[in-house]
Amino acid sequence: MIKRVVMWFVLVPFGLILALFALANRQVVQIGIDPISPETPFWGPIEVPLFVVIYAALLLGVLLGGVGDWLNQGKHRKAERQLRRDLNKIQKESAPKQQPKNDDPLALLDGPSH
Repeated sequence: MIKRVVMWFVLVPFGLILALFALANRQVVQIGIDPISPETPFWGPIEVPLFVVIYAALLLGVLLGGVGDWLNQGKHRKAERQLRRDLNKIQKESAPKQQPKNDDPLALLDGPSH
């Protein structure tokens, strides 16, 4: 239910806004890389619509932010793995030792033998 509410009230209007933005910014711009010598650029110039440049910059920012955040959280993930190892070790050490039963399948139904 929540997924449908999110889809209809957040994602659909957001998609419409992105589509309208793309339609409003169709003018062609030239992009190239070489601030020192514009006559002989290192790369480009190529002509692309303005919305492509803006969307590419937005996507690049989201990806770089996600990678940076993931790298920043590495120490927390490492600490969690260590805590899980310690917990498993403690649980194995404190588990009661089971005495092996004989090969009789009905022995499993019996209570603990004294």
